[in-house]
Amino acid sequence: MKILLTGVAGFIGSNLGEYLLEKKNEVVGIDNFDSYYQKEIKVRNLSTLKDFENFHFLEIDLRDKPSIKALLEQGFDVIIHLAGRGGVRRSILEPQQYVELNYVATLNLLEVMKETNHKKIVFASTSSVYGNKSEIPFREDRMADWPISPYSASKKACEALLYTYHHIYGFNVYALRFFTVYGRRQRPDMAIFKLIKSIIKEEVFEKYGDGKTERDYTYIDDIVDGVANAAQRVDGYEIINIGGSRTVELNRLISLAEEITGKKAIIVEKPIPEGDVIRTYADVSKANKLLNFSPKVKIEEGLQKFVEWFLKEKSR
Repeated sequence: MKILLTGVAGFIGSNLGEYLLEKKNEVVGIDNFDSYYQKEIKVRNLSTLKDFENFHFLEIDLRDKPSIKALLEQGFDVIIHLAGRGGVRRSILEPQQYVELNYVATLNLLEVMKETNHKKIVFASTSSVYGNKSEIPFREDRMADWPISPYSASKKACEALLYTYHHIYGFNVYALRFFTVYGRRQRPDMAIFKLIKSIIKEEVFEKYGDGKTERDYTYIDDIVDGVANAAQRVDGYEIINIGGSRTVELNRLISLAEEITGKKAIIVEKPIPEGDVIRTYADVSKANKLLNFSPKVKIEEGLQKFVEWFLKEKSR
């Protein structure tokens, strides 16, 4: 397949790109090197892809509609749209950026797809759209109309926009709700990265709340598997959870990290920030049915792999 992959230089994008290229797909990756975190990290992510002959990279911002149109005129079998601004807490400080980089960018992409007769798109949404009112475990057929941050609101708006283009223009859309992804190349602002870094470097780790918040952590290899299968099978309009389908309390995560590293965390307790949800927990039965998805990597194994990756990176 010939695939357009937006956000290719990011954490998930670079891992997915590597997998798709190894499977002999032709991948055209784009990224705008958004300033949310350091460009050099994204450049290093890209370095893992540039030796593949079937990979092409372009620095493009999805707000630049003429550049997107020139690119899509090449023709693609499917578009995997991972690009966007992540981060719940930052979105409260910079809501306009999230509207532009998530919603407006997606609107531009859909408009150009319409103009160039592209019909298939896989979109990266988030478990954050469920907020704090949804029943546990989270299921796609239940209401998720209570986003509590501009980030989650922007992703929920994108899901609605994608449905509109499915309804009017016949787009085939899979909107994948990711649950707390972690693993090699993870963004440095994310909890597992910050926790392992703080323990290994003997720095303070800020624990939000009493440690009883829960997350459904999903290892990067499981996410990649789900997205790659979605790209092969996308048909109609579906919202699909992609998660580990197992909750882990923050206190348990800290204890596990201490056990793996052989060092104690230095903890300072802080109030839970606005926008943070209390727990996430994916029902993945729909993903299993549509994508043959079943999470394989449990937190104990995944965290061990992450620590090994972190130590290797640190030594470089």
